[in-house]
Amino acid sequence: MSTAPFSQSDLPELLNQYYKRLFPYKLYYKWLSYGGAPRNYFENREFSFTLKDDVYIRYLSFANEKELAEAMQKRLPYKIDIGAIYSARPKDHKTLLPGQFVAQDKELVFDIDMTDYDEVRNCCSGAAICRKCWPLMTTALKILDRALEEDFGFKHRLWVYSGRRGIHCWVADEEARKLSQQGRSAVAEYLSVIRGGESQAKKVLFRGNLHPSLARASVVVEKYFKRFLKEQDILGTKEQRDAVINLLADEGTREKVTKAWSRDGLSSTDCWDLLERVANEKFSMKHATKEIMFQYVYPRLDINVSKGLNHLLKSPFCIHPKTGNVCVPIDPNNAEKFDPFAVPTISQLIQELDESAKLNPDEDKENRTQKREYMNTSLAAGIRIFESFLERLDDENKKRLRTEIDEKAKTGQW
Repeated sequence: MSTAPFSQSDLPELLNQYYKRLFPYKLYYKWLSYGGAPRNYFENREFSFTLKDDVYIRYLSFANEKELAEAMQKRLPYKIDIGAIYSARPKDHKTLLPGQFVAQDKELVFDIDMTDYDEVRNCCSGAAICRKCWPLMTTALKILDRALEEDFGFKHRLWVYSGRRGIHCWVADEEARKLSQQGRSAVAEYLSVIRGGESQAKKVLFRGNLHPSLARASVVVEKYFKRFLKEQDILGTKEQRDAVINLLADEGTREKVTKAWSRDGLSSTDCWDLLERVANEKFSMKHATKEIMFQYVYPRLDINVSKGLNHLLKSPFCIHPKTGNVCVPIDPNNAEKFDPFAVPTISQLIQELDESAKLNPDEDKENRTQKREYMNTSLAAGIRIFESFLERLDDENKKRLRTEIDEKAKTGQW
């Protein structure tokens, strides 16, 4: 079956079908209500919709799954963002006194965008991605996912493709959701290694022995840097070589590397091998090559997204209006297999639905909907990843509720 191409002019009608037949409302509500405790957890959650022609509506909130579904099917948002759980319903915020409307809980979130790597990638820039630079996202996911689990003990991490050029992570553990802004800042700063703006050349500096987390990350960094070095040819021109030489703190080492690189016919790999050899001659330069590798391929976080309790982030399963791609979950255990160029588009999914209906012409629409039509499409793989995330989260919610019941029983509150 040839896939129908995506056209932005078709988006309103495609969204109409998508929100009626494909969006996984039940699973989505299950996630954001967190087992129903406290009961107003979903009701006090902020959503925002971006409608056609960039009409932006913030402080939306819904009583339940049905109300959310009705609003989405009526307004057909081009983009959906999820915000914090407030002390009152966001839709009532204009009627409340100062101090009555305060952000209380939210998932700890991370946003990694390929545009932040423009200074180190040679293949693309801006919103464009290709198979040569996408491994930067794979590297970021693998490093951050392991650090969040091993360094902080967070078990419930939902990774999602942004639909175009990046990835998001939603950390859903109760401890993460209750972090203060200071706590979120501390986690984000801990995970940040790249420091300084565009005017600062050297952005990574290690002193003494590497922290265990960085030592662990260096295994992934080195693996992907060697691939990046070759595929991006990052030492292929004099300008690129000078940029790397300027990252060496020792003047004598810079002179030796410059001389070693003066021979004709050297590839990027040859240049890197020579740099490593020269840097290893001096103890004070023991971290020099690691610093360079980290600067090129270590995750580049938008720290402000992680810090702010009131910061919204694009929802899983919404549609990117420029590409038509679905923002699908990514399995962190198989991150290397994720292909952003094979992500289903909304037009593809609607076509698959229509093809499925043709195969079962005697089945009425209501029965097809009850059978969860999305499982007959390319969206099924992303749904299964989401369901697996929810199953683990549900186990934790049940344990929490049992603990609360036991505590109340002990104190005679029942």
